[in-house]
Amino acid sequence: MSKITAAITGVHGYVPETVVTNHDLAKMVDTTDEWILSRTGISERRIMKNGASSDMAAEAVKGLLEKKGLSPLDIELVIVATVTPDYPFPSTANVLCDKVGMTNAWGFDLKAACSGFIFALETGTKFITSGAHKKVIVVGVDMMSSIIDYEDRTTCVIFGDGAGAVLLEPNEEGLGVIDSILKTDGSGRKYLIQPAGGSANPPTIKTVENRDHFVKQE
Repeated sequence: MSKITAAITGVHGYVPETVVTNHDLAKMVDTTDEWILSRTGISERRIMKNGASSDMAAEAVKGLLEKKGLSPLDIELVIVATVTPDYPFPSTANVLCDKVGMTNAWGFDLKAACSGFIFALETGTKFITSGAHKKVIVVGVDMMSSIIDYEDRTTCVIFGDGAGAVLLEPNEEGLGVIDSILKTDGSGRKYLIQPAGGSANPPTIKTVENRDHFVKQE
């Protein structure tokens, strides 16, 4: 019997309609189009004006299912990588399954910021290679505009909003995810962190006044 690997058999993405250009940001903070372009290569980003992370994820997943000719009921597991969940709980995966009609699936959120999608992909891969599931959807989604300080030019020029979804299915021809080496180092957390809102620094009037619920980056 051939070894089972997890192959990405479908991809779909979604970005909101609202475009924020570097020139738009130059009206909000002390920056210029040239300054942003030369340091990041970014000229514009998309921003979600109405809705939440689950709404962007739902659009990405619906497009993926349509491409593959699948019913929402065919999906067995949904993993959502996000640091901007709709709520602390229930999980965004739970909300997503409801919005798309994936009522045969179970799911959970994985919170690893920039590494989130890779971690979620590797996690979904294990459910395929173990034989537990045959159709797994992995979603990377963030509504970064909900936690970005638009008075801070070090962060607001970098981030935008969007979602991407992939379908993982078993493969016996050696295609798909072959291997991974994943490690984490939490000692650098002070350099990129959302200081408030968790159990270490729960929400208070002071945390709001200090703008500690926004992303802080060294």
